[in-house]
Amino acid sequence: MRNLIVNTLKREVVPAMGCTEPVAVALACAKAKELLDFSCIERADIYVSPNIYKNGLGVGIPNTNEVGLYIAASLGLIGGKSEKGLQVLEGIEKEDVILAKELLKNEKISLGIKDTEEKIYIEVNLFTDEGDSKSIIQGKHNKFVYLKRNDEVLLEERYVNIRSNNINLLYTLKINDIIKEIEKISYEEIAFMMDGINMNEQVAMEGLKDKKGMGVGYSLCQNVKNGMLSDDLMNSAMVLTAAASDARMSGINMCVMSSNGSGNNGLTAILPIVAYKNKFNVEKEKLAKALAISHIINSYIKYYIGRLSALCGCGVAAATGASVAISWLMGANEEQINGTIKNMLANVSGMICDGAKVGCALKLSTSAAIAVQSAFLALSNNIVPDKNGIVAETAEDTIRNLGILSKEGMGITDGVILKIMKNMQTI
Repeated sequence: MRNLIVNTLKREVVPAMGCTEPVAVALACAKAKELLDFSCIERADIYVSPNIYKNGLGVGIPNTNEVGLYIAASLGLIGGKSEKGLQVLEGIEKEDVILAKELLKNEKISLGIKDTEEKIYIEVNLFTDEGDSKSIIQGKHNKFVYLKRNDEVLLEERYVNIRSNNINLLYTLKINDIIKEIEKISYEEIAFMMDGINMNEQVAMEGLKDKKGMGVGYSLCQNVKNGMLSDDLMNSAMVLTAAASDARMSGINMCVMSSNGSGNNGLTAILPIVAYKNKFNVEKEKLAKALAISHIINSYIKYYIGRLSALCGCGVAAATGASVAISWLMGANEEQINGTIKNMLANVSGMICDGAKVGCALKLSTSAAIAVQSAFLALSNNIVPDKNGIVAETAEDTIRNLGILSKEGMGITDGVILKIMKNMQTI
């Protein structure tokens, strides 16, 4: 189990620049471009899943003053480098932005919603003066399953849903058993977890320098300084997490450490723990293990609700991971660990995802606060009782109930959210 945990962390906890949905579109475009040697782009026809469209519609793109999927796609075609993965837009120059905007002005890029049940699907069909190419990302934001140059198929992988992948063994285990195994892992094996603290805290600090995005973190911080809010753990977690989201959603030119394919999940999984670290003396090994617990719980829950869904992954998954990690740092026993999860999911299970945007800072601040609250309540043995709404006897069954809610109950909701967002775009 130890290798499975470490390998999962290495695969799911990676740096990303910009919101992962438009970045994934840029990545697919960059790869399609690199398959050809051409002088002129005639057109690029791009199709994305409803969830990719929803999450990329209103979010800021790094190195530009623009938002959305069109500019991300155009930048991928002009200056993106696929070898950088989810950091594909790192190093974009001003000249690239000018050329990307020109490409859009000339209406060379079309973007449509693919009729698919896949949560993550991006298809790029590129036509140039020297031939055409095609790239498809599916299942994960950086997973290419199909590549074609003219009539030559370069890559064709049968897409295997992560739920039928052998990684599902981890997500069938009891959470306390996973935590016990993480406790046994040496610091050297998970020292890379500490990179996320440095990276995400730096982004939060940028969000606190001045008002970025909605300025949620900045405003909360000012209220702490003037005495309107107390300088406690809950407010510190809110300030850091919101500030980082403010910066990221406004398109700051900095990488964040993502978690399970989401940068905002990474902020939420890490920064409440940073707030705890800043308040209390925590040795590096214990801090690294707390981060590992947070990321694994995030992935565990998202295995059941989906990597993208109508539920806010930051609230129901990443914040739950952070809450469990904080409980563990405070010495919670097994029953209290389970109680932390129950408290979280009894509280935030109704938080919807209506796309990535500057307003996400509000949801992240709320999620961070509830993460601390749920941990404190569980440590005091104040735990939501069994059969209380979707809360089951065990934490694992409660998570499965949340998965049923997400998959069976929220499918229509997801479509309605997207319809509302599209209608507002045409007003």
